[in-house]
Amino acid sequence: MKRPLVLALAAAALIAAAGASWLAVRWVTDVPGQSCRAPLPPATPDETTLAERLAGHVRFLAAQERNVSRNPSHLDEAARYIERTLAQMGYEVESQAYAVDGHTVRNLGIALAPTPGRDGAPTLVVGAHYDSYPGSPGANDNGTGTAALIELARSLADLRGRTPARLRLAFFTNEEPPYFQTPDMGSFRFASSLAERRERVAAMYSLETLGFFSDRAGSQRYPFPLGLAYPSQGDFVAFVSMTGSRRLMQESIKAFRAKTAFPSEGGAVPGFLPGIDWSDHWSFEQFDYPAIMITDTAYFRYPHYHTAQDTPDKVDFDKLARIVGGVERMIREKVASLR
Repeated sequence: MKRPLVLALAAAALIAAAGASWLAVRWVTDVPGQSCRAPLPPATPDETTLAERLAGHVRFLAAQERNVSRNPSHLDEAARYIERTLAQMGYEVESQAYAVDGHTVRNLGIALAPTPGRDGAPTLVVGAHYDSYPGSPGANDNGTGTAALIELARSLADLRGRTPARLRLAFFTNEEPPYFQTPDMGSFRFASSLAERRERVAAMYSLETLGFFSDRAGSQRYPFPLGLAYPSQGDFVAFVSMTGSRRLMQESIKAFRAKTAFPSEGGAVPGFLPGIDWSDHWSFEQFDYPAIMITDTAYFRYPHYHTAQDTPDKVDFDKLARIVGGVERMIREKVASLR
């Protein structure tokens, strides 16, 4: 083959590869709506009150680390705090206990029943893990997700018996190592129990590390090559799914953006990229349930991730309150759409 022809074929192959890569990136990053880039409006009185309640939950949870490995007593104390707080709201709290390494741990959950007569109604799960990484008090990871879920239980209470779907709010244990992505991960146990009952789970939202933001250029990192498509400042909340849950991710960020003035980014990304499956949505994916993670991106932004410095003073409770309000509105829209 003559050299000019070889060069032409090589150039064509490179162009085709570049085109395919561009299409792949577009497919991953394509989400509906526009991220809010205007200055945030002043907090409303309700948002200020919500921020104060969120701060109270996080301060209690992050008083000590909470895990089986190093502090099982505070893990249990955190569980009792969640149970007590939900009971004060009028909920009956379900406990899913199991044994690991000589300790009894438990997932906690509440169920908001659908409209009477809809026993076969689909289920929407919102979950967060309440344990912390060994050696870390876990204010942001994942005190913020746990606090957000507690307050969603408060704000969504009016939906009991009034929607076409069943809404489950679940507090998971053992998300952190050494149980991460094993059968002893709390969310895996919970998802498995739903599968055993053949419950029709239409969507799962994992609330994970939600309270740290920075306007500084370069404060946000990404697994390669996602940095080519997303902003360099970590001032947004991210809606992240694996590729099989792309439709749910797109629907969710669209609903969030439509009613919430807060920066947001989203993507449906192959799970082999670092960080994409690093939360409880992974467990639900194992049972073919559509699932996404809502997060501040944790390790890719938060400098105190999995350290002893993950303390409540690092959390922006005002912004966390705005996100919780937006997630509430998103959930209401999703539940109403399920049949």
